[in-house]
This record gives sequence, C-alpha cells and structure tokens, in this order.
Amino acid sequence: MFTVATKLLAPAARFHIPNKTFSFPLMAAATNSPSYAPLKRIGTHNGSFHCDEALGCFMIRLTNKFSGAEIVRTRDPQVLETLDAVLDVGGVYDPSRDRYDHHQKGFSEVFGHGFITKLSSAGLIYKHFGTEIIAKELQLDESHPDVHRLYLAIYKSFMEAIDAVDNGINQYDTDQPPKYVNNTHLSSRVGKFNLDWTDPDQSSEKENEAFQRAMTLAGTEFLESVRFHAKSWLPARSIVMECLAARTDIDPSGEIMVLDRFCPWKLHLFELEQELKTEPSIKYVLYQDERSKSWRVQAVAKSPDSFESRKALPIEWRGLRDDELSKETGIPGCVFVHMSGFIGGNHSYEGALAMARGGLKL
Repeated sequence: MFTVATKLLAPAARFHIPNKTFSFPLMAAATNSPSYAPLKRIGTHNGSFHCDEALGCFMIRLTNKFSGAEIVRTRDPQVLETLDAVLDVGGVYDPSRDRYDHHQKGFSEVFGHGFITKLSSAGLIYKHFGTEIIAKELQLDESHPDVHRLYLAIYKSFMEAIDAVDNGINQYDTDQPPKYVNNTHLSSRVGKFNLDWTDPDQSSEKENEAFQRAMTLAGTEFLESVRFHAKSWLPARSIVMECLAARTDIDPSGEIMVLDRFCPWKLHLFELEQELKTEPSIKYVLYQDERSKSWRVQAVAKSPDSFESRKALPIEWRGLRDDELSKETGIPGCVFVHMSGFIGGNHSYEGALAMARGGLKL
C-alpha cells in the first residue's frame, strides 16, 4: 500500500538562467555513500499551475521508476532536456522518453477503451502508469482483472473530468450559458492555490510551496478515489453481478433481481446490463431495509439520471398503505407504494416478490 505524500520538498537550491528561475531539493548528505543513487528529476512548467500537472506530478512519483523524484519547475528547454521526465511543458509527447505534454499542435491522444476526451498531462500519466498505481493499492499483479476494472472506472469517474476541464471541453453540447457557476470541482480548487495577484511576495519559492499544496490536494483526492473504488465500488459490483446472474432463479421472466446483501446497485446494474447485453432488462430490484427489516421493491429507472421508471408499480396501488394496499393487491403484508410508483414495501420477502410479479403483469 502507498500513503499520501504530504511532506514538502527539502530546502531548495536556486539556479538562475537568463529570465528563468527553477528550483529543486538539495541532495542529502549521504551522497558520498557507495550505494547512493541520485533521485530522478521530473520537470513541469513554472508560473501559474493547473490541476493536471499537479496531479500528474503526484501520480508519477508513486511509480517505482520515479518514486520520490524531485520536481523541477521551469520552461527553459535546455533544462528540460536534462530531466528524466517532463510533464505539461516542452511540446513533446513521447512515452519512450517520458515526455508527457499535450499542448503541441497535432496532439490528439485519448485514453481509449471507448473514451474520446483529449488527454491532459494527468491523463497521459494515468494512461501509462495507472495500472501500476492501482495494482500497488490493491496489492495485486497488474494483470489481475480487478486492476483493469478499476483502471477504467477511475478514469470514467475521476480522471476524465480533469482532462476535459484542462482542455476546455464543455460538459454539455449547448451554446446556452450555464444556469449556475460551479467553482467547487477539483480543478477549480487546485487553481485557487496559485498566488493571489495582490500578494507582495511573488517569489518562485512561494510559488513552489503553493504547487506542493496543490499536488497534495489533487493527489489526496485521487488516492481517495482509488481506495473508494477498491473498497466499495468493486465489492458492490461483484454483488450486483452475482445477483444479476441469478435473476432467472428468482422469476422465470428474468426481469426481477434480488440483492442478497444491500449495496449501491443502480449504476452497476446499468453498466452490467450493457456489458453483458442482458435481455430482457431488469424491471424491479428487491432488497431488505436494514432498519425496518421489511422488504423493498424498487422499479429500475430508464437511465441513471432519469426519474422515469422502466415499469413503475401499478397506478391502482400508488399512494395506498397497509391494509388498504393489501386489499387492493391481494397480497398480504403490504406496507406502501409511492405516489410515483417507483418503490413499494412489504413486511416479507415473499410479499415483495409477489408485488414485483404483480407489477410485471399489470
């Protein structure tokens, strides 16, 4: 397992080149040791920084090849040429030389696997080193299928937005102005670490300290995403997959799924149905309410962001409760059916299953 790097770089030596200033940590006193191997150096541009190079620098330092590497912030091409890796500056994308810029004319690299968003420097680092980082966190071999699943899921839920924001790609295909301003996303919060124009101290030292804080913020949230997917997302996906595979054991229609353990299931169900080409689609999901110990029958939405159900519970049942509902349905133990028909309840599993089967017929 790896931990979030929160320690700032060691005191820096400053080197002056015409109109350029860059800094990197001083070497430790152990440089005279026969076993000493100098740390590798990673370059990115100085001046105002963005989320993509802050996160990219954090991620690449988690790899075996660049573990704990020094960060050199400069735009000087002669200095960049001497470095072991360069991110977000230099005008070159060449992974064989560990050059990961995306600003040059003709650059069109995407993550692949069905994703078409142009990559930022963070996306490039993730594309080439993401499986290694995830495998370390899971303590698995890079070839393990769970590593690949998380590699794709984390790009979709975390990395792609950073690529899109940095490349100025709108989230929606519209010319209309947004209805509200959102300055709370990660890229925006990283940007706020840049020195304020009113600050009298605009030194490279203070700028580099701000960049370190930006790296820590972006890296912490990246690792939190990796760990969430490893500890929560992946187990939930496995549960939904097992329950989806057993659907015809519940009802011959194959349209009712029972969760034997409650977990976040909605997005997994949509993705697995598409991945496995499930036909017919699931109409109702049954699960036990942990607090009341009664059972719920929930109609599956038409899409992840839709309030409309594929097959809502019958209109005759909606808004009724308890004995009145049991009388209407002919099913004992009914608790309620929501006015919209998207969810209902029964005291027993058998009653909830009967409600779902009745919903399919009516």
